[in-house]
Amino acid sequence: MFSRELFGERIKMLRMERNIKQSDLGEAVGLTYTAVSDIERGRRTTTLEKLVALADYFDVSVDYLIGRTDNPKINR
Repeated sequence: MFSRELFGERIKMLRMERNIKQSDLGEAVGLTYTAVSDIERGRRTTTLEKLVALADYFDVSVDYLIGRTDNPKINR
């Protein structure tokens, strides 16, 4: 089952590991910093296109971001 909270936690963890500001991440994938903040807090999700852009940006699988696996590289 999909969890907004887990999705947000993973985005935040990946962003912080790379020392990237919310505004910089948003600019790279076409989101506002407010949208990135809301995603990280589990308040919202995003479009399929932005989900793929986030996975590509962090070089992880979509399945990892949405919590279907704990392996970030599965299906890559």
